[in-house]
Amino acid sequence: MPTISIRIDPKLKRKMDSFKHFNWSEVIRQAIKNKINAEREKNLAKAVLLNEQVRKKAPKDFNTTDIIRIFREERH
Repeated sequence: MPTISIRIDPKLKRKMDSFKHFNWSEVIRQAIKNKINAEREKNLAKAVLLNEQVRKKAPKDFNTTDIIRIFREERH
């Protein structure tokens, strides 16, 4: 498993030391996971909102196949 290091100020370290029953590594792992999940949800919400905006503005004869083709060609 990879290892990361963080720096904290001495005051925070003393406070952490007063709660020795916590597994601080696990607390930090969970905080990182929560942050990643929150960002994913935020990105998903943005994508849904963008999709709704595009879908509502598109005329009835709008051809999505052409748009998809353009995006695929830009990737290569």
